[in-house]
Amino acid sequence: MFQTTTYTGDLAAGYDMLNKQLAALLEGETNRVANLSNASALLNQFLDRINWVGFYLTEGEDALILGPFQGLPACVHIAFGKGVCGTAASTQETQLIADVHQFPGHIACDAASNSEIVVPLVRDGKTIGVLDIDSPEFDRFSDVDRQGLEQFCQTLLRFI
Repeated sequence: MFQTTTYTGDLAAGYDMLNKQLAALLEGETNRVANLSNASALLNQFLDRINWVGFYLTEGEDALILGPFQGLPACVHIAFGKGVCGTAASTQETQLIADVHQFPGHIACDAASNSEIVVPLVRDGKTIGVLDIDSPEFDRFSDVDRQGLEQFCQTLLRFI
């Protein structure tokens, strides 16, 4: 049986371990929804001090729709270029936001969220979705988190 708990050691080493766990968890499974669901659950267990983790998936050419997640109900549709998720989707660059209230056009799905990281999922030059993680703490996410989560998304892309 697969088990994980919130990681409290060296963060970079923790992300390396997390990526190995993700690959082992998803190996042999081809269902996209199942794999995204397990990926969000795995991150929810690994990360502390977060209140939402999940995916938005590209719908059409310029919109995201809510995918598998862990947390409170969330916004369903987000246009490319709107809010942190839409910005990550349109620029294909990770958005590491210390204070979401200072982000122009921030979309507040959960009033408790104060910081956010969004990593685009890009395949063959096209955004296919984003990984979105919110925290009730300001400045929760570091550059080590950014690097680890970008690596996580690269691993995940092999299975979706």
